[in-house]
Amino acid sequence: MNHRRRTLHAALALSAAALCAPSALAQQPEQVTYLLPAPAFLPAFGPWMLAQARGYYDKEGLKLTFVTAKGGVDVAKQVGAGNAPIGGAIGDTPIIARAQGVPVKAVAVLGGRSLTQLAVHADRGIGGPKDLKGRTITTLAYQDTTFYALLGMLATAGLTKNDVNAQAAGPAGVWQLFAAGKADAMAAVPDWIASARGAGANVKIYSSDDYFKSMAQAILASDDMIAKRPELIGKLVRATLRGMQDIMTDPVAAARDYAAAEPQHKGKEAYIEEVFKLYNTYVYPGQKTLGAMDPERLAAVQRFYVKEGIVPKETPLGELYTNQFVK
Repeated sequence: MNHRRRTLHAALALSAAALCAPSALAQQPEQVTYLLPAPAFLPAFGPWMLAQARGYYDKEGLKLTFVTAKGGVDVAKQVGAGNAPIGGAIGDTPIIARAQGVPVKAVAVLGGRSLTQLAVHADRGIGGPKDLKGRTITTLAYQDTTFYALLGMLATAGLTKNDVNAQAAGPAGVWQLFAAGKADAMAAVPDWIASARGAGANVKIYSSDDYFKSMAQAILASDDMIAKRPELIGKLVRATLRGMQDIMTDPVAAARDYAAAEPQHKGKEAYIEEVFKLYNTYVYPGQKTLGAMDPERLAAVQRFYVKEGIVPKETPLGELYTNQFVK
């Protein structure tokens, strides 16, 4: 068993023990393991890390340990099995998880728009999804929600994955191949767009929301935890949304505090600020209530998943999300 796996198991065991006796030490913060689908130092997790840096979890009486799982579906499986009380994924992850019998819901969505954007080279004559036929497009992986969002955008132009050369390039290759000019476009999150620009690419962005309304990041919890520990879920949601709100309100100050708290980004405040501003433009806006799921949007995404054979059938919407923690 490698070191990463031992760390994951140890953290999950600690979390499970803490959940059995949350009030054992009344004056001590509750230890909570929070699963993330990718490494915590990625700017995509800015709301969580900023909430940690500014003490928002502490103020809720919580001490969080962030542990990296193997993507959003793995987060859902671990949370659904009770190995961790909560985790991060994408708003449509419960559609996939429920289809596999995993009892999880989205309890908050971090943004009213799509996480995935279509980024293209500005000088290659691409005016949107309709011009992608025959083009090379990088994506994270073929079983990832960023790829599914790309399929949704292609479908609005009457195209399928067979009409393009889609390359699964991994979290670094997806933007590096694009920046090097080896791909015409990429299905990208804001982090990759900022990285490509930093590498010299002249990027034009087409918002997924203008074509296919995929989902932003989400916080997931199991049916069991929602029923047995709603106060804990509420605290975690509230603190995380405070971090998101801070980025929306003052991305410059947020980038400064975030970079100071994350050793990997020391001295990279300008890059983090650009990433946060991209999130503020393309991902975070559009919610009447911060963190609330839009059921019509979720329903449309699920219909597309069924049509594409990603899941075999629709799940009742009430089993996929709850807005009880964001009122």
